[in-house]
Amino acid sequence: MPDAGRMVTIEVVQGDITRQAVDAVVTAANESLLGGGGVDGAVHRAAGPRLAEAGARVAPCAPGDAIATPAFDLPPPVQHVIHTVGPVWEGGGRGEADVLVSCYRRSLEVADELGVRSVAFPAIATGVHGFPVEEAARIAVTAVAAADTDVALVRLVAFDPETHAALTDHLHRHLTG
Repeated sequence: MPDAGRMVTIEVVQGDITRQAVDAVVTAANESLLGGGGVDGAVHRAAGPRLAEAGARVAPCAPGDAIATPAFDLPPPVQHVIHTVGPVWEGGGRGEADVLVSCYRRSLEVADELGVRSVAFPAIATGVHGFPVEEAARIAVTAVAAADTDVALVRLVAFDPETHAALTDHLHRHLTG
């Protein structure tokens, strides 16, 4: 059970999620966990073919849920890949925000089950799933900051300057209240 007085440290960086020095990397997966495009494709390429084999054994993963596999060929200290399935944006009226919040919460719950102390997250669902970057950044920061977790460090990794700016802005707003 996490300490009520402890808070997770949140960092925002722009870069390659497969090169983060953390215990676990979250990937924005599809339900099959077999790999795909965007960040999921990059994670699968870096981790090697055993990642898809391990994903196939534990799939399917429902939207908003998270499942862990070993990190295989990702560079140390990464030991785990946490696969989470983000919502496909359909205009915002179909519960997409709730599913996205669940992706962050469930990923951190899985991280706690694994005893992970540091996690890198991509901007879940902002690529091919079409979730608006500003809203996704607000949800990411809010969900992580509100999480009841033993994870000490969450690194939000942006692929591009637009996402980095949005995440940085929402983290600043959260910290300054």
